[in-house]
Amino acid sequence: MVAAAEVGASDLVEVFKALGNPARLQIMQWLREPDRYFSAYEPIADRRSVGVCVTHIQGKSGLAQSTVSSYMSTLERAGLVRSTRVGKWTHYRRDEERLAEVARAMAASV
Repeated sequence: MVAAAEVGASDLVEVFKALGNPARLQIMQWLREPDRYFSAYEPIADRRSVGVCVTHIQGKSGLAQSTVSSYMSTLERAGLVRSTRVGKWTHYRRDEERLAEVARAMAASV
């Protein structure tokens, strides 16, 4: 585990850039309660442990699949989500530990 002190300014900038897009911020909010926000979609795998399928995020957001994939890659590079492959589908879930580290780093530096 990375200590909060190790979340540097450049890491925070990447997080803010990733969350600066309204659609990516909305996706992060949906992923906080995946059973609530994706209940209209039949889960391919357990949403809590594996995450939500890109296809379901795409369906809910109304964005093109390529846009959703790009957005999820941005969130993953910022360390905010983790991906898991289930068959041919990629699932994403929030990295709550990383989000807590970012929150601690923000509290210590802002």
